[in-house]
Amino acid sequence: MSAPLLSLSGVTAYYGAIQALKGVDLEVKQGEIVTLIGANGAGKSTLMMTICGNPRARQGQIVYDGHDITGLPTHRIMRMDIAQSPEGRRIFGRMSVQENLVMGAETVGHKNYADDLEKIYTLFPRMKERMHQRGGTLSGGEQQMLAIGRALMSRPRLLMLDEPSLGLAPLVVRQIFSAIRELNRSSGLTVLLVEQNAFQALRLAHRGYVLVNGAITMAGPGAELLQRPEIRAAYLEGTH
Repeated sequence: MSAPLLSLSGVTAYYGAIQALKGVDLEVKQGEIVTLIGANGAGKSTLMMTICGNPRARQGQIVYDGHDITGLPTHRIMRMDIAQSPEGRRIFGRMSVQENLVMGAETVGHKNYADDLEKIYTLFPRMKERMHQRGGTLSGGEQQMLAIGRALMSRPRLLMLDEPSLGLAPLVVRQIFSAIRELNRSSGLTVLLVEQNAFQALRLAHRGYVLVNGAITMAGPGAELLQRPEIRAAYLEGTH
């Protein structure tokens, strides 16, 4: 059996004196969509940031593509075919849509820029319509599409998405999740998805993990977790 593309073993992380992650074990295999669900404040975003080196894991090991990245600085980790679309989108509001996408290609050069840009415009046709519009004037859903598109321009093997549905209308959420599924299906892109929208995330994911107060309490295939009564009671009732 092949080694996972990303694995975390016994990872702990702190913000000052507060322990945010408590011995987390997690793995993502090549070509999988893996989701991490949990309540607000459970440590989901901290886990994603710890993979990126900020905060640094205090204990445990993080391995990506066979390389121990636990102690590497963030700028080196993000040049290892990993891309992140962070919580809050963080697009460049004064730049146009196309200029934002150009920024996404900086780490890989512009050799395939035209082809990659066309793929983003095919995946998110709204971005083509808005290509000359400033990012800051886009709707929340359009900004999320732009943030994902910018991450994809770096040609990642692993795409990490932090709360892509946050604050978006249900129709837009479905469009975003449909695009993620299409990316995975058509190109085999590996995705680690951090989400509060447990229903949509578990429907999409091959496998899921549940994070509670910084510790993994449950793991399994997305479809199985979706049927677990304790998951439904804690995360799904009244959400869809």
